[in-house]
Amino acid sequence: MAPSRTIFVAGAGIGGLTASLALARKGFRAVVLEKAEKLEEAGAGLQLSPNASRILVELGLEPRLAGRAVVPESINIMSARAGGEICRLPVGEAATFRAGAPYWVVHRADLQAALLAQVEVTPDVELRLGCQFEDVTKHARGLTVVQRRGLTRQQDVANALIGADGIWSSVRSHLFPEVQPQFSGLIAWRGTLEATALPREYTSSRVQLWMGPNAHLVAYPISGGRQVNVVAIVGGTWNRPGWSSPGDANEIKQFFASARWPATARMLASAVDEWKRWALFTLPDDEWHEGQIALLGDAAHAMLPFAAQGAGMAIEDAAVLAKCLSEGASDADGIAASLKKYARQRRGRVARVKRLARRQGSIYHMSGPMAVARDLYIRVMGGRRMLSRQDWIYDWRLS
Repeated sequence: MAPSRTIFVAGAGIGGLTASLALARKGFRAVVLEKAEKLEEAGAGLQLSPNASRILVELGLEPRLAGRAVVPESINIMSARAGGEICRLPVGEAATFRAGAPYWVVHRADLQAALLAQVEVTPDVELRLGCQFEDVTKHARGLTVVQRRGLTRQQDVANALIGADGIWSSVRSHLFPEVQPQFSGLIAWRGTLEATALPREYTSSRVQLWMGPNAHLVAYPISGGRQVNVVAIVGGTWNRPGWSSPGDANEIKQFFASARWPATARMLASAVDEWKRWALFTLPDDEWHEGQIALLGDAAHAMLPFAAQGAGMAIEDAAVLAKCLSEGASDADGIAASLKKYARQRRGRVARVKRLARRQGSIYHMSGPMAVARDLYIRVMGGRRMLSRQDWIYDWRLS
């Protein structure tokens, strides 16, 4: 393969596929390496605020997500201590008009399928399934990227390599072997329900966030409203890698069965028959690039999900990365300078979002007098003012 304007992307998740499409729009040829033989459903729901959905719309994804992505009317903040709703953030059509892009809730598999369909009709993107990044070496012509498919090894010359292969990134391990994911002490339990299995009042187009002592619960519609995504965050010591380890439904049901959780929250937790566990890991704020190799999304900055911005930051990364590469020179020094610029432009914003996510997790899990003060503050602020506190995230645009 000719190296001219060829970028290899390791990982065909949300960030990797978005990056490949963004690079193709800027005139690059993107080759995506994915170790899985087939892109299968992983995780469950995602919240995509306007900063992320705006980029997906520009990449042509909106028609492919029609009938799948849901625009919720509101984010309803619920307090276990107070027994119900204390605030409602309006994120529906009016907010969409103001932001110029929608607030979407979507099944991760639906978004990945839409990205994959777009990749398949984009001539300058090649997806290699069952093909794993193995090694990379630098030389005068750029990089040689070594891949493995079964027992077969293949080498290609490229201008750059982007590691979008998640928190357990092989590319990051190659660049910075000393940087290791850190377990947060929190576990996300994920499950889905058919909307028809719940009373109608529990399936309206809204995001429900239940805050409680040492835990919180989130529920919202996905798959065009046909399913409800439920996520429970609790503390624990179980910390195996992966998105979809089976969880004992009785364990999480018993946790929320306490009288300290109102009936609606208890019902949501007990209605899910099959739970998957995801131990929450984060990464320290370390380097994102070295020469012609850079990291993107969770591979660079895995964060807690409490700002609902993990996927959003990966999508933003992809857009900024493609723009920086398109504006730089195509020789080795130019590519390295472009990736340095990309990292410099992203680090401050992502670090701020990471801090927000950590802080919000602590706020959600307050108990006693702190929870009383929290609930009173949120009530006094009101939904519109609470929503405006997110403007710095939602109003972001590619400059």
